[in-house]
Amino acid sequence: MPRTEHLVGTRALLLAAARDEFAAHGMGGARVGRIAEQAGVSKERIYGYFGSKEKLFAAVISEALTEHATLLGPPSADPAEYAGRIYDLHRRNPHLLRLMMWEALHYDGGLPNEQPRTARYRDMVATLSEALGSESGSESGSACDTEAASTLLALIGLAILPTAFPQITRLILGTAADAPGGDDELRAHIVRLARRMVTPSSDALT
Repeated sequence: MPRTEHLVGTRALLLAAARDEFAAHGMGGARVGRIAEQAGVSKERIYGYFGSKEKLFAAVISEALTEHATLLGPPSADPAEYAGRIYDLHRRNPHLLRLMMWEALHYDGGLPNEQPRTARYRDMVATLSEALGSESGSESGSACDTEAASTLLALIGLAILPTAFPQITRLILGTAADAPGGDDELRAHIVRLARRMVTPSSDALT
């Protein structure tokens, strides 16, 4: 195997092992030794590739969020169904949400790669603003963009809460969410709530 391919392969193995470790234990609880053992390399390789455990954590977060954005895609013309897509993504990939929650606990202030991530969310807000403007018949502008930003945040919160806090879901819904079809029913309810959220009040009464 050429050296370049070997280096890329080793780095990918380290990132995959580190993703599992950080998702399970966070930045503070993760152990470089376990990551190295799972990847089948020495601990020195980790420091050689990434410099420190914290830089490895930042690389894992960056890769996971790029994957998250690719899987989710931009908001669609139907913002309510977009909430359903967010719900589906996190139910199928709970490790992505765990990594973001660990990131929130670890960093106080600036985040790794914050500028490109902010730009990505601005693009999402702009797309959602167009959809909301079309539904309400209003012109797109700063007021609509501000509403779209708040709406995007609310849609994300609505969609991820059952996965982020399964204990709350269980305490409120009991065994209903675990019953056959329970997950589908919860998703449908989230989409209905999201539709009320984004539908102009005059339409919501008809």
